[in-house]
Amino acid sequence: MSDTGKTALIVWGGWEGHEPERTANIFASALQDHGHRVDLETSLDVFLDADRLAATDLIVPVYTQSTITREQENGLLRAVKAGTGLGGWHGGMGDAFRMNVEYQFAVGGQWVAHPGNIIDYSVEITDIVDPITEGIGSFRMHSEQYFLHVDPSNEVLATTTFTGEHAPWIAGTVMPVAWKRRYGVGKVFYCSLGHVAADFDVPEAKTIVERGLLWATR
Repeated sequence: MSDTGKTALIVWGGWEGHEPERTANIFASALQDHGHRVDLETSLDVFLDADRLAATDLIVPVYTQSTITREQENGLLRAVKAGTGLGGWHGGMGDAFRMNVEYQFAVGGQWVAHPGNIIDYSVEITDIVDPITEGIGSFRMHSEQYFLHVDPSNEVLATTTFTGEHAPWIAGTVMPVAWKRRYGVGKVFYCSLGHVAADFDVPEAKTIVERGLLWATR
């Protein structure tokens, strides 16, 4: 596909259990297939380069847990507020930088539990007309079912329901799986799927994240 002129910056690292390099490469390739020019970095110091971030159309953090300095966080969030898109999946974006509440405010949620660890569960599409989820039906996952603390202002695209088998007190809880939102004028997309690279062998999971990243692009 021809170069669209759009640029994406994928910054990967953090906890290795989430296979950050492998998952980053999956979506680097996908974005390149759509004409994005993609840079991959492993140092959060890239967030200190204000000029580079201002010229970037999409930032994808793949950095579970870890720590970010106040200066790095400020650089990232300043760029998103000004219009650079932010998108990601699972713990790489939704369980990164646990001490940084402004980052969590931008993301729209934070992981807190995955009862039962690797289990079978369903994902239901709640917005069937949004371009990110259009044409996708409900589907099954065998992975971590994320329980998150979420921002009620999120525009929810997909959900999952907890049975209570592994935590009886949350039986029937309907939890967002994918959403979009704004932080300043920047578009933000998040999907809780993608514990390991093999999760994206589920076509619906990969498609939702791929489309979400394209939507979030400036």
